[in-house]
Amino acid sequence: MHQAAQNCATCLKPEHLCVCEAVDPVDNRIQVVILEHPQEKREILGTAPIAGLQFRNVVVRVGLSWPNLKKIVGREVDYKRWGVLYLGAAKQGAAAASEEIAAVDKNGAPLPDSAAILDGLEGVILLDGTWSQAKSLWWRNAWLLKCRRIVLHPHFKSLYGQARREPRRESVSTLEAAAFVVSRLEGQPEMFDRVLKPFALLLKKMRAPRPKPKILPPSQPSPAVAGEGVQSPPSPEAGEG
Repeated sequence: MHQAAQNCATCLKPEHLCVCEAVDPVDNRIQVVILEHPQEKREILGTAPIAGLQFRNVVVRVGLSWPNLKKIVGREVDYKRWGVLYLGAAKQGAAAASEEIAAVDKNGAPLPDSAAILDGLEGVILLDGTWSQAKSLWWRNAWLLKCRRIVLHPHFKSLYGQARREPRRESVSTLEAAAFVVSRLEGQPEMFDRVLKPFALLLKKMRAPRPKPKILPPSQPSPAVAGEGVQSPPSPEAGEG
């Protein structure tokens, strides 16, 4: 029998993929809110739990819908000072399309005051899940439409590589997106690599040969007891003479 796999109580990863040794929280001024689809919670390579450890100013919620942002963060909010990572992309050829981060309108067109909007943000919201799961979270929470829509143009490739298929070539993990936004908006680019260290360790362990699970030896049958219907083979002398 194989021993049942156990998850780390802190990082929630299987014990052989535990990343706690690389956890090094950062002090972020801009609050990070991650809304995680319930099905994403079962993904081994999901990054929301790591974000919950790497950012000190963070809220991670698992579910499908919430009545408002106040219910999530526990205080009154000004929606105009909150950005939500937009599922679409900035229109091709737009003036701000080359910017790493841009605030856009409902049609994906960069806003003329994008820089001022980004400077005034006090929090960012990320939807964690597959493309279809993120869209489901978007449409189930109408209050997200009150927030500023933010699009990313990351100049890096996701650490996922071939480990997890993404819908777009420029797609990145939730943790990478959060680290990218916060590090850029706070003017601390070095924060980006620091936040990603547990994620890099997770992928390294994932790609390494996994130790074979211990297999318990099969139980041995009890020795036969005389008189219980098990007949002994005849002696060589049987039938002689």
